[in-house]
Amino acid sequence: MKLKKQVTVCGGAIFCVAVFSLYLMLDRVQHDPARRQNGGGNFPRSQISVLQNRIEQLEQLLEENHQIISHIKDSVLELTDTGAVSPSGQLPFRSANGSWVLPFDGRPTFLSVKPQDCQFAQGRRGQTDLQMLDVYSLLKFDNVDGGVWKQGFEITYEPGEWDSEPLQVFVVPHSHNDPGWIKTFDKYYTDQTQHIFNNMLVKLTEDPRRKFIWSEISFFAKWWESADMHKQEAMRKLILGGQLEMVTGGWVMSDEANVHYFAMIDQLIEGHQWLEKNVGVTPRSGWAVDPFGHSATMPYLLKRANLTSMLIQRVHYSIKKHFASSRSLEFMWRQAWDQKSGTDIFCHMMPFYSYDVPHTCGPDPKICCQFDFKRLPGGRVNCPWKVPPRAVVEANVAERAHLLLDQYRKKSKLFRSKVVLVPLGDDFRYDKALEWDQQYLNYQRLFDYMNSHPEMHVQAQFGTLTDYFTAVYKANNVPQGARPPDYPVLSGDFFAYADREDHYWSGYYTSRPFYKSMDRVLESHLRGAEILFSLAVAHARHTGMEGRYPTSDYTLLTDARRTVALFQHHDAITGTAKENVVIDYGNRLLRSLQGLKRVIINAAHFLVMKNKDVYRFYQTEPFLETLSNNALDSLPQRTLIELDQSGPRYLVLFNPVEQDRLCVVTVLVNSARVRVLTEDGQTLPVQLSAQWSSASQMSAEVFQVCASFMVRLPALGLAVFHLYDSADIPMTLRSETLLRLSGRGQTAHAVDPLPLRSQTADPQPFYISTQSLTLGFSGTTGLLEVRGGVEALAAAQIVFYVIFGIQPKS
Repeated sequence: MKLKKQVTVCGGAIFCVAVFSLYLMLDRVQHDPARRQNGGGNFPRSQISVLQNRIEQLEQLLEENHQIISHIKDSVLELTDTGAVSPSGQLPFRSANGSWVLPFDGRPTFLSVKPQDCQFAQGRRGQTDLQMLDVYSLLKFDNVDGGVWKQGFEITYEPGEWDSEPLQVFVVPHSHNDPGWIKTFDKYYTDQTQHIFNNMLVKLTEDPRRKFIWSEISFFAKWWESADMHKQEAMRKLILGGQLEMVTGGWVMSDEANVHYFAMIDQLIEGHQWLEKNVGVTPRSGWAVDPFGHSATMPYLLKRANLTSMLIQRVHYSIKKHFASSRSLEFMWRQAWDQKSGTDIFCHMMPFYSYDVPHTCGPDPKICCQFDFKRLPGGRVNCPWKVPPRAVVEANVAERAHLLLDQYRKKSKLFRSKVVLVPLGDDFRYDKALEWDQQYLNYQRLFDYMNSHPEMHVQAQFGTLTDYFTAVYKANNVPQGARPPDYPVLSGDFFAYADREDHYWSGYYTSRPFYKSMDRVLESHLRGAEILFSLAVAHARHTGMEGRYPTSDYTLLTDARRTVALFQHHDAITGTAKENVVIDYGNRLLRSLQGLKRVIINAAHFLVMKNKDVYRFYQTEPFLETLSNNALDSLPQRTLIELDQSGPRYLVLFNPVEQDRLCVVTVLVNSARVRVLTEDGQTLPVQLSAQWSSASQMSAEVFQVCASFMVRLPALGLAVFHLYDSADIPMTLRSETLLRLSGRGQTAHAVDPLPLRSQTADPQPFYISTQSLTLGFSGTTGLLEVRGGVEALAAAQIVFYVIFGIQPKS
């Protein structure tokens, strides 16, 4: 009843103020000499019209005020029914039972997903010839011995199959360079990779028929930076002339299981932008021979990056055998939610065990190894099958050519076109000039012999990956990137990967979690730093302060982007590198993280200052500091905010997402008398909690302040809060701790003013409840327990509703 009276009085007051304002306005108009005309005291028609319009506007405003008062009255009555009233609008308030309540302002605290917003919810899925979930359900995964092709089957053919259409063979030399694995990135570059580029420059120039492909732009950029202008121009000429192709064009050959797709995109952008800026090319074909399983996300990203074709290698042996038997190793890879063909990209799956030479020319590694001329007798590498290669000379070229052609033909029988791809390389190959001569000279002799004998019905040459795909499209008479007739359409992914027997590559999903977590932390800081830096630079340009703002921080952003990109390598974020290499990755991540914090501090400092004229940038003494400090050998340490009576400490919060955001802020302070104010001076409720120095001992020096307040940080915006050491703390709530002790002589030690109760633990579960949720914990371990049956189903439905904003079906 009291509330209703208050609302009535408030509404009446507003009405009286509006009427009184109207009276003052009329009175002022009547007594203003300038508004009188010739002493007659009459208004001209134009002024009467203006006055009439203003009266009508006032009447409209009064009507709107009436509606607002009605809404306020309804809200107050609704709050009265719940027994809680907010004295300060949208700020948290204390209810009748003493607890803090966060008022609901009518806007959702989450984004509801409607069916029309999500392609996954629209109707049935698109029709494909191969759905990987169905394929997995069909296979026995029994790994039957297939003979020389251990994981496959015997391949036969008729000698005259190529009489009407000769076989086209593209031998594609490559060198797979891991940006860190057994050696660190820099060590690999110094010992091997730089020599590959230097030899490439010389050996490809010697014969225009020679081709090569390269994928890791991180290594290529490092070589480019140290090369002189003549070497750069010579390398650019090889690329633009088609002898050297940049495949995929990512900073690394990214892992596809552990990476976040943001990072996968970023490393692709970093490589593509570098190529465009320095060489002027855009990759056309994807090359992924070493990631441990393949995600459906990668073909989508490559398609969006305007690539037309791609190749994959590490797929479960049973899948390869199944696809080979139906000649489905080449297909259009389509997203599962795509009901048409907008996401299709042509994909080639390598059929055999590995991407090395023994497993690429055909199904028999014993024969293929004889054509890896780096393994010629006298070298450091030999063939495990005990039959070494022989140099190709006039006396044996015919026998050697027919033996190799037999493998080419058998391999082509697994595909639907008479075009065959034969990769020629392995890890860190071609680092010696001798190997370039061994491979290119011997193969060219074989090609010359094959091509000069029409009865062999083969056209063999060195080629790039795009050369091969172009020939496939031409043989099928379709445009580049289009689906050839009768080629299958596939959707799904290729996880988990097994290379032989029961050797499943799935442990790397969770190995070295500290570094996986650190990668995500760096990714989030990079996103925030890029946003703040962009806002700060734009504001500095707008206000003419470009010379005073440290735009040189952009180099720190570039370094961090490349560090994140490097860590997406399939031996980095996976955790499969050697220990010293992992430590090197960690140092790079930490160094970049520290650089990003500097970028964030500098940008936030500039943006929060109202008077930019007094802005000064200090390189050695930053104006702000972050609330946590990271280390490579420990979890992040949170910064203690030391309060005193001299004045406030300022807390700057940044919202890096593109929508308003509700936040619960937690900081560490050294005083229990903490008071938190908004920038406009409103005091916020604070929950004071204990910081524990041990399992049963509170810390007397540090208090954990959980400032829970209803604040919507603006999208991509900053907010400043003031922290005081104040004797007047009317809105501070001290949390009470109940400590369950095992009873083995343990005692609890509280610190004033934080209350502490203790009880002896028992094996019975205990529960924590709110009006809408009950959580059960084990009395023995203290861990959260999951209950089955109807309660679990109800909880799942609640979570489903909260996340998606749609009522689940029963």
